[in-house]
Amino acid sequence: MNEKRNDQNKHIWRGELALLTVVLIDSFGVDVILYSGWGISPISSVPFAFSEAFPILTLGTWTYLFQGSLVLSLMILRKRFVPQYLFSFVVGFAFGKMIDFYEPIIHMLPFVLPLRVLYFVGGCLLLTFGISLSNRCGLPIVPTDLFPRELSIITGIGYPRIKLTFDVISVFVTGLITIGFLGHLEGLGIGTIVMALSFGRIVGVMGTALDKKVRFVTFLSARAES
Repeated sequence: MNEKRNDQNKHIWRGELALLTVVLIDSFGVDVILYSGWGISPISSVPFAFSEAFPILTLGTWTYLFQGSLVLSLMILRKRFVPQYLFSFVVGFAFGKMIDFYEPIIHMLPFVLPLRVLYFVGGCLLLTFGISLSNRCGLPIVPTDLFPRELSIITGIGYPRIKLTFDVISVFVTGLITIGFLGHLEGLGIGTIVMALSFGRIVGVMGTALDKKVRFVTFLSARAES
């Protein structure tokens, strides 16, 4: 009874609008962080490494190819076909396309030190807020957000720990690819390390704050209630 009363006191957000917001702000966040020069975000570090090693494809294209491999991995772990995961790949495809869309626009911004700091901090806030939204919107989400959330459910390990491990492994793989194919580290910086070590905890804090204030509803939840 108390739980139902608490839900009624929360602000109602449409999950569909939240998911659209996630695609728009997370892709922008990835590009603006990369442009800042402090290092690529962990969630995009592996696709970035492939785009540098094999530039025949864009960062956005490598992004949705990488995300497709994450979706396939989740199905293998669950040992069954999950239709919702395919829709997640569609969302990931849109996410990759938006990365390519924003890139030339962002490269028109001034590139001076104070603004570079602002780009990095602003991009990090956008990404962590977007991940928090996607984890709660009630719809299939971007595979790079879906993977740690679902892996946490499958393994029973807490989300912050899974997210931290996923980000650290992504950064490590990025280092191996860029050193192996380019002969040097590329795209990794102090910002990448900071993001890898902090994003899981920040997303957890933002998610808890959202849970207290917001209730997400979607066409799926409305159908279930009817």
